[in-house]
Amino acid sequence: SSLIERAGASNLTLREAVWRVEESRALRGVVAGARVPQVNLDADANRADQSKNGVLGGVVPDELFEPANLFNIGVGASWELDVWGRIRRQVEAADAEVEASVEDYRDVLVTLYAEVATNYVNVRSLQERLRLAHDNVEGQERTLKLTGDRFDSGLVSALDVAQAESNLANTRSLIPTLEQLLSISLNRLAVLLAMTPGALDEELADDVPIPVEPDAVTTDLPADLLRQRPDIRTAERRLAAQTARIGVATAELYPKFSLTGFLGLQATSAGDLFSSSSVNWSIGLPIRWNLFAGGAIRSQIDAEKARTEQLLINYERSVLLALEEVEDAMVSYDKEVARRAHLANAVDATQRSLDLVLTQYRAGLTDFQNVLDTERSLLVRQDDLAASEGLVIQNLVDLYRALGGGWDPETAQAPATPPSSFDKDANTAEVEEEAR
Repeated sequence: SSLIERAGASNLTLREAVWRVEESRALRGVVAGARVPQVNLDADANRADQSKNGVLGGVVPDELFEPANLFNIGVGASWELDVWGRIRRQVEAADAEVEASVEDYRDVLVTLYAEVATNYVNVRSLQERLRLAHDNVEGQERTLKLTGDRFDSGLVSALDVAQAESNLANTRSLIPTLEQLLSISLNRLAVLLAMTPGALDEELADDVPIPVEPDAVTTDLPADLLRQRPDIRTAERRLAAQTARIGVATAELYPKFSLTGFLGLQATSAGDLFSSSSVNWSIGLPIRWNLFAGGAIRSQIDAEKARTEQLLINYERSVLLALEEVEDAMVSYDKEVARRAHLANAVDATQRSLDLVLTQYRAGLTDFQNVLDTERSLLVRQDDLAASEGLVIQNLVDLYRALGGGWDPETAQAPATPPSSFDKDANTAEVEEEAR
């Protein structure tokens, strides 16, 4: 639980997803800005002189060809009247994209938590398998000593000693492989927590049992699955955004109405600029209608409809894949629980067999091949059982992930804006934290 909480606070992929949400929010603000009047302030000062050899030469008296000043300042405004809902549909599409980016964030979050849990269980499972391998090494070392003693007493041949040495070496050869896999899982966990590889080795070095599953596992109804899975919700929101874009494209078939206005001051002398006689203004109602575009607008509408059909198919596919993942995860979990029970029985029986065959070997009632076979069988059964115990929990994690995690869509909040990397104070605090 601690690892999952720390991953949620520091994982780099999750932080990247948060900034994608912020990007979507900002782009939504760009689109929404078109709903209100656009106001601009313009000001300039010019000094110009006309050419006497130009088009006005010979028409205008020479004394008028003198450098002249012109000062302008004014405020202009324009406002597109959203008569056909073009801007409204753009905002609707942008809202859906923001919601889709939030669902993408939640999908990353669910996947991250599942990956942390899976790797943690893998660490504990590998540690258990290593412990069992070392226990088998110790048992086989005792068997090697027993065969050595019996060989020294002339009771057995050197073949028994050689077979015992071979069996022991083979068991020892498993340990480096398990240690390698353990190191890989520990490194993966550290990176998921935005830490350097090896940073968790000491923290997770203690011998801790493999987590156990709850007494009962319940799953939601298919309708709840559609509400819970972030990837399905993302596909639905992207479909909604694309549906709105059909309206945006359709609005191009109709005329655009706008209101424009200008209020300013103009004078040839700076001292006269703010007098009442320098005021100039205008107001207008421009209309623009694309009467002929060679079928481009209709083609754009058809393209948007085709994209909508693609996203609808993607949504339906996401639903089917989600149902498949849940069913597969439930079957995998249920069957692995049954397999683990059989492996536990096999380990108990093999352990009793080994105790009996060693007793018989000491008494000279059986040959060493039976001891050798039973020791090998015990190692395999114990290793399979430890791996199965970890696989049960990993399958349970996969089931929870397939169900969309444990978050509640009705109460879940969108991710908060993290400190920006361009924020000097945030950078300073981060550097200080790293120094500590």
